[in-house]
Amino acid sequence: MIPVLAVQRFPPPQFTETGHLLPPLTGPLSRALTLEYLDVAVLLGALALAAWLALRQRSRNWLATLGIFSLLYFGFWRKGCVCSIGSIQNIAQALGDPSAGVPLTVLAFGLLPLVFALLFGRVFCAAVCPHGALQDLMLIKPVAVPPWLEHGLRLLAHTYLGLAMVFAATGGGYIICQYDPFVPIFRFSGATALVVAGVALLVVGLFIGRPYCRFLCPYGVLLGLAARLSRWRVRITPDTCTQCRLCEQSCPVGAINPSTLDAPVRDAAADKRRLVWLIALLPVLLAAGLGLGGLAGTNLARRHRIVNLAERVHQEDLGLAADTTDASAAWRATGAPVADLYTAAQDLRRRYVLAGRLCGLWIGLVIGLKLITLAIRRRRKDYEADQARCIACARCYLYCPQELRRLGLPVPEAPPSALEGVVASDRPQAEAQSRS
Repeated sequence: MIPVLAVQRFPPPQFTETGHLLPPLTGPLSRALTLEYLDVAVLLGALALAAWLALRQRSRNWLATLGIFSLLYFGFWRKGCVCSIGSIQNIAQALGDPSAGVPLTVLAFGLLPLVFALLFGRVFCAAVCPHGALQDLMLIKPVAVPPWLEHGLRLLAHTYLGLAMVFAATGGGYIICQYDPFVPIFRFSGATALVVAGVALLVVGLFIGRPYCRFLCPYGVLLGLAARLSRWRVRITPDTCTQCRLCEQSCPVGAINPSTLDAPVRDAAADKRRLVWLIALLPVLLAAGLGLGGLAGTNLARRHRIVNLAERVHQEDLGLAADTTDASAAWRATGAPVADLYTAAQDLRRRYVLAGRLCGLWIGLVIGLKLITLAIRRRRKDYEADQARCIACARCYLYCPQELRRLGLPVPEAPPSALEGVVASDRPQAEAQSRS
């Protein structure tokens, strides 16, 4: 997803005798370096404006306007490049291969949203990411996803992140770029399967708030981890929370944690025993991830062209394959020693196995920490936005009666949907609070 800063110095060859036509370019045309720096400047300005609109102005309308601009600029005009989501692969490749450099513009796109997440939360997701802006425009009526399903599906994004880093660091390719479901929509061209996947996600996004961002986006995992440490973050109510639950009903991504003041008392001893068992389970999950990751790395290594070529040449030399392939014939024509090919393939296998084990450890750690986190009960006085999951879309602000009072706007009565899930004995109190 990174455009090459180069120009074509010579015209392409013309195959007049065979009639062969060169395939069209599938990526964006190269641009001047000054325009690449313009992209960084626009990104920086959009991030700063999103943080100001989300946390200071608390304006949903202006955030939506900024999101449309980001969609038009970074999405349809820039055709999804340079992309913060895909830039992490360049960084991973440079970490795995020190000889592979990372352009400053790509580094900026990969790090600037993370820096802003450390300071202000996920303001990149609020109105700067074209993927999120496109899904926001499609959302009609969000439907709540059951918590057990929400937690399970979010593990897909962590797995995707681990695989993307493995492939990039070992030279196996940029799978985020290869399988991005929205870039074909931005470019009005692409593989049929990807177009179908992108359209399917948008259809699901009519009723499930941002399905790609919540359950698949690997960059969102990093933004969520950074946002946990943010100093300034979304505050639903500017004053005292009235426990009306209207904000909980308004959040399209289920990122509002409820108050625990009225939660039933749980057995503290049973909770402690459960926590001890889950902590003891963590090394088991890590060991399982290590072993399964190593096996997966061995299988993934076979997808690499050099490893695949070495295995083919080995089969031909043993007489297990009767005919040579185009790749093996071309390699034999070079006259290179077969020992060098086997050495390179073996080195790649080791790298893939190591990367697979690291990815397995990562997935095991994520599952273990997820179970431990769910077992820990936190006390909350108010309804609060979850730092890691909140996308700072500002939808919840105008649902809060306290925010309406601050703005001098009339406070409407709570709709019936706001009282769903409230037990019968609490309904009069909730209704009174929504009117107060």
